[in-house]
Amino acid sequence: MSTEMKTTQEMVAAAINARAAEDPEIVSVRRVLKLLDKTAKSNRTYGSTNPVAQKFSQQLFEEVSAHLSTYSRLSVLVQRNELLCKDCVVYEPEKEGGSENVAFKLYADGVRELALYHDLSREDLLFFLSTLWSDPTSEDDDDIVTQIWARNLSTITIVTAEDVSNSSANNDGFLRLDGSMSSSDSTLRELLDREIARKKRSGEQADSKSGGSANANSRFQSGLAGYEVTDEELEALAKEIEAESKQDNLMYMFDMLTAILASERSSALLTKLFNLWSNIVDSLLREGKWTVLENVLGLLHESDAVRPDLSDEHKQQLMSVFNGLSRTERIKNIEMYLNGTPNANTEGLSTILLLMKHDAVPALCTLLANLESPNHQTLVAEAIGVLAKEQPEPLLRGLLDRRPIYVRNLLGILIKWNDPKLIEPIEKLARHPDARIRKEVLRAIGLFRPSGNGAKLVTCLEDTDEGVRIAAIKLLMSGQYTVPFDNWTPILSGDGFMDLPLSERRAVFHAIRATCGDEAVPYWEGLMTEWAWTKRKKKEELAILGAETLGKLGTPAAVAALTIGAKKGNAAVRQACATALSQAQRQQRGNPSPDLTQ
Repeated sequence: MSTEMKTTQEMVAAAINARAAEDPEIVSVRRVLKLLDKTAKSNRTYGSTNPVAQKFSQQLFEEVSAHLSTYSRLSVLVQRNELLCKDCVVYEPEKEGGSENVAFKLYADGVRELALYHDLSREDLLFFLSTLWSDPTSEDDDDIVTQIWARNLSTITIVTAEDVSNSSANNDGFLRLDGSMSSSDSTLRELLDREIARKKRSGEQADSKSGGSANANSRFQSGLAGYEVTDEELEALAKEIEAESKQDNLMYMFDMLTAILASERSSALLTKLFNLWSNIVDSLLREGKWTVLENVLGLLHESDAVRPDLSDEHKQQLMSVFNGLSRTERIKNIEMYLNGTPNANTEGLSTILLLMKHDAVPALCTLLANLESPNHQTLVAEAIGVLAKEQPEPLLRGLLDRRPIYVRNLLGILIKWNDPKLIEPIEKLARHPDARIRKEVLRAIGLFRPSGNGAKLVTCLEDTDEGVRIAAIKLLMSGQYTVPFDNWTPILSGDGFMDLPLSERRAVFHAIRATCGDEAVPYWEGLMTEWAWTKRKKKEELAILGAETLGKLGTPAAVAALTIGAKKGNAAVRQACATALSQAQRQQRGNPSPDLTQ
């Protein structure tokens, strides 16, 4: 093709695109068809009585009515994978983002032009939708053409492939449908009607002049239907072929299989069809097309409604597709895609995981352990939390895993279940090397065992991580646990206790007060009255903290110890004891001072 020809064609294409962008009628038609695509899909998926489908249907009727009140007619030429209006493409399924190819459905049923006219009622529109994607509960098996002809509506007209073919044959072998085929001037139906009328007049005139010889001559014609193709049309056909060759094979096959499922009556062919679904599921999992797979599984889930005549064998085939979702190799494909794809899209994956059975939990736990992204781990953990709640054994076994991130994710799932029976295997992780896991264990103890013997919590106060120690102290300070004072002795006599921050030592004393009560009074009294020869500053701080704690305890035994401390302690201790005694007296009178340490 010459450079001049290409330039001309590019100019023509640019002019068409510019006209489409500026023409408000084209903009309106595209808007209507986009909504038609959504409405047809919702009607087919949910049924015409579903509130979602009814909402889309009402919006479509309002949009169509607005268009018809402005332009009086909405007509489109139907090609295999697109719809045209005024030589402009107004509908392409890939751009519309849906799997319900309206253009292909019309084309496959033999429709070559569709026209809607003014005064289109809502009932007429709903009828058209029911022909476009037949109601699963309907026993009507006719195609679109048959149903529209049977209704004989004045507001909906169609031109079929048979109409075009017959007009071509009756036109001595040729019917020119080039530039005049554009819906910018007339509909294809009007063009065909005018052509038939013209040929009828020409035939009558020829008969009157030749005495019937014209009819004799026509018997020697080949009867073949043909079209004259312009350079522009040839270029358009080449582009269509190129676009079709680049179409996603999987989506094309899915569209075809969907049409077969809805219409095929042969039991043998349906058996072959259902055998293909397993391969489709594998392909979609490998490519990470979760939303497409969701649509596929949704279609299969509704197969009984779409095809109530399915045999038990076919139903068993469908069930095997769903049951096979949790196969180890398929979950491995999910792992390979998520770990191997930067910024992997996860939209729809959660639905796919939740469609699996509980027997998928071990494989999903392996997936959770091997995933690299925290976001992906969270998504899989949420699915495991739903599927494994009644059978938590795989998760409990996973707590012994050496990978801390995996163990933390499992703990998060177990804690969300809020089942006190799970506390025993969780408590075994109290000595785990990872400090964050040890903190999670304490959180679980606070939820599942919020009261009782707190001896195990006291052992956590020897932890090397300050966050773990503080978490344990907070639980012990709650007043819900009891601990014999003997269990506190190793902590208090340890070499590192006096080196702890003052705030932490104060918290330990208040934890002792909350768990031991008067049992710890002799210890604090000893702090206030003993003479210290080493570490005098640190011991004095402990004695002052002891006096403060006794003042908050406020029991008779605590008051007696403070009285002794106020007499025998050094100056700082005596001052602390006096302050604590005042607090204890206010507390006994029922007017305690605010306790800012709890």
